[in-house]
Amino acid sequence: MATWVVGDVQGCFSTFQALLDRLEFRPGRDRIWFVGDLVNRGPDSLGMLRWAYRHRDSLVCVLGNHDLHLLAQREGVIPARRGDTLTPVLEAPDADELCDWVAELPFVHVEGGYLLVHAGVKPGWGLPQIESGGKAASRALAQDRAGFLRELYSLRGDRRGDTSQRSANGFSEAVTAASILTRIRIVDAAGQPAFDFDGVPEAIPPGHRPWFERLSLPDDLTVLFGHWAALGLMVSERAVCLDSGCVWNASLTALRLEDGELRIQPAAAGDGQPL
Repeated sequence: MATWVVGDVQGCFSTFQALLDRLEFRPGRDRIWFVGDLVNRGPDSLGMLRWAYRHRDSLVCVLGNHDLHLLAQREGVIPARRGDTLTPVLEAPDADELCDWVAELPFVHVEGGYLLVHAGVKPGWGLPQIESGGKAASRALAQDRAGFLRELYSLRGDRRGDTSQRSANGFSEAVTAASILTRIRIVDAAGQPAFDFDGVPEAIPPGHRPWFERLSLPDDLTVLFGHWAALGLMVSERAVCLDSGCVWNASLTALRLEDGELRIQPAAAGDGQPL
């Protein structure tokens, strides 16, 4: 039995299939953990979602910002944006089934000394607050999908991410948690996210640092995340980034939790977008 953690696929299904062959994955024996962003920008989000749904009993996946983007388009909360490749999913005969499954995915998964999350966590957050925020976001998404997504996207331009005093529908904790868990990369000196940054670490503005340099978690807990393609593959004792930029013509990475082995699959021709 093996547990593989796979980085941001983003609809690069051909690359994922090639990686899967190298993993010798067997459903029922092995498990795959995804860091989120199964869909969008790559050419075959529908194929990726159908594979994941078919093998849902053998995988764990947390929600990423592009997965939420799919749901927001499905609910009519936002229009399609430049670079989106979600139309085949939205127009598929099984769109409702697939999107309902995506909406049931957690924001956070904790197991065996690992915390699985799409983007990261806010400095100062302990594990109880992280799990509480993730559950609050999941409840809000389940109770009022369109309303929650509408509020979340209405605040997407908020650089600091402090929504606690501006939530109109009682979603304050949920909106704040969802935004941070799916979008954080760097924080300022006060620990507040700067959501508009997506560059390489060398370009981080003065007074800011990566969120994982200010962890408030137990030493025996390792965070597994993606979301930051410009950071790329990073393996440390406390945090592991598995977004190696497949959708940008780089590679898709898998990490085996049992022994730390890495499998890196170059992006298949036609899977990535031009840089």
